[in-house]
Amino acid sequence: MDFQFATNVPQNDNVSLPSIATTTTAATETPSTGASPSPGRGRGRPRKTGKHTEKSEPKSPERRLTRHGEQNGEFYVPAAEIRHNNMMGVVAAAEWESVVKVVPAMDAVVKVFCVHTEPNFSLPWQRKRQYSSSSSGFIIGGRRVLTNAHSVEHHTQVKLKKRGSDTKYLATVLAIGTECDIALLTVNDDEFWEGVTPVEFGDLPALQDAVTVVGYPIGGDTISVTSGVVSRIEILSYAHGSTELLGLQIDAAINSGNSGGPAFNEKGKCVGIAFQSLKHEDVENIGYVIPTPVIAHFICDYEKHGAYTGFPVLGVEWQKMENPDLRMSMGMGPDMKGVRIRRIEPTAPESHVLRPSDVILSFDGVKIANDGTIPFRHGERISFSYLVSQKYTGDKAVVKVLRNSEILEFNIKLATHKRLIPAHIKGKPPSYYIIAGFVFTAVSVPYLRSEYGKDYEFDAPVKLLDKHLHAMAQSVDEQVVVVSQVLVADINIGYEEIVNTQVLAFNGQPVKNLKNLADMVESCDDEFLKFDLEYQQIVVLHTKNANAATLDILATHCIPSAMSHDLKT
Repeated sequence: MDFQFATNVPQNDNVSLPSIATTTTAATETPSTGASPSPGRGRGRPRKTGKHTEKSEPKSPERRLTRHGEQNGEFYVPAAEIRHNNMMGVVAAAEWESVVKVVPAMDAVVKVFCVHTEPNFSLPWQRKRQYSSSSSGFIIGGRRVLTNAHSVEHHTQVKLKKRGSDTKYLATVLAIGTECDIALLTVNDDEFWEGVTPVEFGDLPALQDAVTVVGYPIGGDTISVTSGVVSRIEILSYAHGSTELLGLQIDAAINSGNSGGPAFNEKGKCVGIAFQSLKHEDVENIGYVIPTPVIAHFICDYEKHGAYTGFPVLGVEWQKMENPDLRMSMGMGPDMKGVRIRRIEPTAPESHVLRPSDVILSFDGVKIANDGTIPFRHGERISFSYLVSQKYTGDKAVVKVLRNSEILEFNIKLATHKRLIPAHIKGKPPSYYIIAGFVFTAVSVPYLRSEYGKDYEFDAPVKLLDKHLHAMAQSVDEQVVVVSQVLVADINIGYEEIVNTQVLAFNGQPVKNLKNLADMVESCDDEFLKFDLEYQQIVVLHTKNANAATLDILATHCIPSAMSHDLKT
């Protein structure tokens, strides 16, 4: 998590700071293999016994004289070591040369101060206690600054400080790209832009290319430089955006506060943005950088549409075709390669032309292998989803498929992904509706994380996890509506233990989304309100008594309104 300033938050206060999956050094934890599930867990999937504990913080370094002696208060260095240092002078000079190249670009690196005020998803009518964080950013052309999306998420105030300056300048957030974890800022004060040369972008680096990460990590107030090499280039899981995009793996240290800082190549050009690292007991020095193709896509998207529209996806689930018998049964020739479509998102534009069991042979003229990869660079292959992510929302692509031994071509319009349980709510406050103490809300990943912590994928109810991982939205406005909790009162006696249970129907009518449920309840003229819940549960309330009790319950719990503002419109 980005370095947080103390804000006098009580230890036992019910205020949870952003989880590790949504902040800078987002620990992309990997489960231990071969671990048996722990018995006795009630709801959710069994937890792996392999504990993902981070290494303990090292103790503060002590001032110790190891090889060097101290005589009469003067520091004594043996003559042999002086000769050794002289011999190493040539090597040191060569190393300094590479550092000097980066120095001019360092002046464009800024420190980002942000005050966050997060929504309280468990109590959606209020917000959590505000907290502060610091991270890094850098100046680019057009009087703009790039940083990470999670560095300014739910921002109340953002300030920037240049290197060597004692002034913090108020910044304006222009765009936040949650999927790619990039945010675009600007500063209205002309003084901020004086004497600074914007960072220039370089090409995508190759393996073993040297990179230098510059930023303001925890441990000091001045700029910090760490160096390493590119160790891997592949499609990565972006922890904050819950997406998979192109990423660089480097062995330079990326610590809390480095988020949003640039990674420079040997020529002093930016090749990426530091955004997360892998924290696990079995790995060391694995950091991740957002590469220039993803950054360029974000900037061009903003310039093209005036706002961030997202990365399009091909709304299908596919299966590898590596088995020869499977390929033969699908009518594929010996030289034909591709992947089989398992399912298609009903809300995706391609659902009108593609069908399950179609074999995707190529995308925009690029042939797809049986394992779903395409040639990338010399000696490298990458998932064909990279081709899709290079497009913009609304662009078209030619998809060639094999259907019933016949090759067909379709010109498909690409769109962003519509998830039944969204990974983000784009900075909007959560929606809620209250009747007779029953708090109804729509499920999202932040809501699950608020209710069950960062291990929500193990602790949340199985029914909700199944919808989160496998279910597809049948319409654009479909939501999973649940009874979040029951505010205890005389009217709801006997229903107190209902928590996080999905609402399937109201008075026999299916519940499409939260607004649909609120409208049906508000306009109900029947004598009783009947809610059909998951697990074959039902809730029945007397309509007149329920409406009368709602006002008293709202007053008791200091809730300003029975529904969120978006449901009133």
